[in-house]
Amino acid sequence: MSWILLVLLYGLLKGGREIAKKKAMERNTVMEVLFSYTVISLILVLPQAPRAGGLEAKYFFLIALKSFCMFLAWLCSFHSLKKLPVSIYGILSLSRVLFGTLLGVVFLHEAMGVFQIGGMVLVCGGLLLLKLIDTKSQESVELQPEGPATTFFVILAFLSCLFNSFSGFMDKILMKDITSSQLQFWYMLFIVLYYIIYLLIKKEKLSFSVAKNGWVWALAIMFVIGDKALFIANGNPASKVTIMTLIKQSACLVTIIGGKIFFKETNIARKLLCAVIIIAGIILAGFCR
Repeated sequence: MSWILLVLLYGLLKGGREIAKKKAMERNTVMEVLFSYTVISLILVLPQAPRAGGLEAKYFFLIALKSFCMFLAWLCSFHSLKKLPVSIYGILSLSRVLFGTLLGVVFLHEAMGVFQIGGMVLVCGGLLLLKLIDTKSQESVELQPEGPATTFFVILAFLSCLFNSFSGFMDKILMKDITSSQLQFWYMLFIVLYYIIYLLIKKEKLSFSVAKNGWVWALAIMFVIGDKALFIANGNPASKVTIMTLIKQSACLVTIIGGKIFFKETNIARKLLCAVIIIAGIILAGFCR
């Protein structure tokens, strides 16, 4: 059961990262925040470098591939979110649960019992209700996309979810043969390199003021701790991608409470009810046999 608690920690920190990211972007651009907290995260994991060696060439390739999947996931989500309404994008992001479950069942041959299927239904139902509440509350203020919500940008949103799910699937594969220190260090290094290449190609400028943004540092700390917990959980032979995908949705509880505290969001009672449904699904899938 220790791996379930580790994934739960990851989910809660993931929710905290969403709050910190939004606060950080009040002072700096999206790219400044993303690049800076990733670089800081790499600096934070540098003490693991002495324990990160000794990998075969194939693992460098696989970690680079995982990192590239996360980079593409960010790229797809960024461009689709620019064109699609937030409410539509949020509902499309539910496919992460379905993609993660599909990968676990088809490629890792993970069996899903009645409790796990029931838990997935509750989690998906709670997330859908949460997105519908967000849609209703934003009807009068939500910015419309620059153009029609075309099939192309919907596909980008789905690709983002698919790349995220594939990265999580690869975590499980990689942690069978390497350590969490090896995976975390090289993953962070590769993704920073991808960001640098992207910045050079796009010729984007960064402001040094981002170093004074405390929310960026909070992002990096939560990122490092959360990923470490997730990698260790993946290294546990008893852990399952299908269940971990559901437990990660615990992030919604933090974003709901944080939304009320930091952004004065409305409909909190209804959103908390959705969170209760999601948590019930997580408990059903993770703790019932």
